[in-house]
Amino acid sequence: MTGNLLAAPAPPAPPGAARRGLLAPGLPPADLPYCREMPGSPAFVRPATSADVKMLAAVLARAFYDDPPLVWLLPDAATRLGRVTRMFATVIGIESLRYGGVDVACAGGKILGGAIWMPPGYPRAGFREQIRAVPSHARALAGALGRAARYGRALEDAHPKEPHWYLKAIGIDPAWQGLGLASLLLRSRLNRCDQDGQPAYLEAGEPDGVSVYEHFGFRRIGNLGMPEGAPLLTAMWRAPAA
Repeated sequence: MTGNLLAAPAPPAPPGAARRGLLAPGLPPADLPYCREMPGSPAFVRPATSADVKMLAAVLARAFYDDPPLVWLLPDAATRLGRVTRMFATVIGIESLRYGGVDVACAGGKILGGAIWMPPGYPRAGFREQIRAVPSHARALAGALGRAARYGRALEDAHPKEPHWYLKAIGIDPAWQGLGLASLLLRSRLNRCDQDGQPAYLEAGEPDGVSVYEHFGFRRIGNLGMPEGAPLLTAMWRAPAA
């Protein structure tokens, strides 16, 4: 899902004055466990909380609405947004948030984007988490469970064995793309990977996604064996900077 770092077809952006006002210079909260700021604006990255799940799921669903793998999984455009919103709410709230790797990009009290990272060696979901997640995923992927299972196996089969941070998804609300927020999100986590000497891994869509991530130090390590008809994905690895 990480291929949607680039701008996708978007609804009309807020008026220029509104965008400039939201991103006008200012200061982020001072009591965050970590915080990366955007120079010249109050946009900053902070860890997500349970209170962010609903808003972040809606933001990522809009960002991924036209993402090729999700279009392949959920071809009905009329129902895709609601189904992807439900899927992200489950992925964030049940499967990811507790590991401390979900980040949000904010300004003016508004979530503009987010990234879902899974930490090195994270355990598989326990029985309780599976019981909570499975019904929601089943509703979100109704009619596409077979395709989703084949897609998931392709991702899992290609996953490196060496411990690493895994970028499961990153996206910016289409109305706020093109302002450097995706870079802010990426660099926030990658800087910490460098500080801790930890590598990072992701799957990128061809061809634009690969070149974007190469700019951040990722390199290609091969193409995934995707199910028939599914978009091509490239596995990418980033060693920590010395």
